[in-house]
Amino acid sequence: MYQPTIGLEIHAGLKTKSKMFCSSANNPDEQKPNTNICPICMGHPGILPVINEEAVRKVIKIGSALNCEIAECSKFDRKNYFYPDLPKGYQISQYDMPLCKKGYLKVGDRKIKITRIHLEEDAGKLIHSEKENCSFVDFNRAGIPLMELVTEPEIYSSAEARKFAEELRLILKYLDISDANMEKGQMRVEVNISIKKAGDSGKLGTKVEIKNLNSFRSVEKAVEYEIKRQTKVLQSGGKIAQETRGWHDNKEITISQRSKEEAYDYRYFPEPDLSKFYLTKNYIEKIKSKIPELPQSRRRRFEEEYGLDKKNIEVFVVNKYLGEYFEQVVSELINWMKHEGEEINKEKSLEFIKLACNCILSDFQALLKKASDAGNIVNPRDFITPENFAEFVKMIYKKEISSKIAKTVIVEMFKTGADPSHIIEEKDLSQITDENEIVKAIDKVITLNKSAAEDFKNGKDSVLQFLIGQVMTNTRGKADPVLVSKILRKKLQ
Repeated sequence: MYQPTIGLEIHAGLKTKSKMFCSSANNPDEQKPNTNICPICMGHPGILPVINEEAVRKVIKIGSALNCEIAECSKFDRKNYFYPDLPKGYQISQYDMPLCKKGYLKVGDRKIKITRIHLEEDAGKLIHSEKENCSFVDFNRAGIPLMELVTEPEIYSSAEARKFAEELRLILKYLDISDANMEKGQMRVEVNISIKKAGDSGKLGTKVEIKNLNSFRSVEKAVEYEIKRQTKVLQSGGKIAQETRGWHDNKEITISQRSKEEAYDYRYFPEPDLSKFYLTKNYIEKIKSKIPELPQSRRRRFEEEYGLDKKNIEVFVVNKYLGEYFEQVVSELINWMKHEGEEINKEKSLEFIKLACNCILSDFQALLKKASDAGNIVNPRDFITPENFAEFVKMIYKKEISSKIAKTVIVEMFKTGADPSHIIEEKDLSQITDENEIVKAIDKVITLNKSAAEDFKNGKDSVLQFLIGQVMTNTRGKADPVLVSKILRKKLQ
């Protein structure tokens, strides 16, 4: 048996207006190639870089959120290597004095240690054309601020590697540091994998790096494949080569690319055009003070405060806007209870909370997903205000509308933004609670379905739901279903 040991290197493009060392725009959505460039990010002779302070602040923020030590003195270094989309022939990065070190991220019950988080500039983008048998270079991305996080080699499964990357992406989004859109290349994961015999307390096995994984699925699949590949090599008496491999997404295999470079291969030396910079404790504390509630804290609070199950909590944590919206709706409902003089006890509050949660995570969430798939804004407030949604929940709670009418109302609210009372009045959807009216509808249904009525009388209880459904259909879903069931059962008996 062999035991895998995994370390991650994760890059994330930072949300800043300009690039890392120049004033060219940092716009990941720019479609026209080689538009956001200048002599500085293109590495022309005589250029002088200037540090983007906003990028420094963002890395300090993520480092603080991940329990890192923040350096009071840091510097930039030149990392020398040739690559077609690296215009200067070197990359300005950080080597021995990173901004952040010795942190951790909790994944499940484990604290996975973080070795360092440093700041550097990104390379450009190569576009390969099979049709024209050549490659093109787009330098729009070259020089944008890039955060690199390196973990200790203490991840032991593909699932844990994926979970770490997912949780980090969530924190980056909560802090508004990066959009971390993996499809756009705003977050890229590299995994270092080695395996050794289980129980062997000696040094780790030979490390293999897999570059530029751009989805969580790829991270998990690449690790699984590489563990199997290395195990097979060792079992057959072979040796693992220290190398860099790429991931072929369609074939779901890793492919050898080049031998792995060591630090000395990059000939690091201090960036001569940028001096060391110093950060005061007061400067660092000001940045720390702006850190909002993070995913782990929100999970705990939602469980303690709202009594939601873990599955629903995770939806509200992963979708930050939706979680905030849920809390605003609950707040409106509690205020309504106070205004109406309702007795506010824990049991009743939890009943409202559960109903609000179910209403948000059913039809409303489905409508939001359709809107996001169409490329529209996905903040729930942009469609239905929390006040209107709370009124909608209140109507369901008071049984003023049936579940069928509720589905119609929520769609109209989503389309128009109107309040539910207005929609119900305009479309004549008010619930029928008049017993005489319901009796007429029931009599009509019994007349049209005599055999079903007889089946019920003969002990076949299941047909009751069929008959209730027929009454609801005949009243366009407007009849009070509880009243329908009560009167119908009485008549049939």
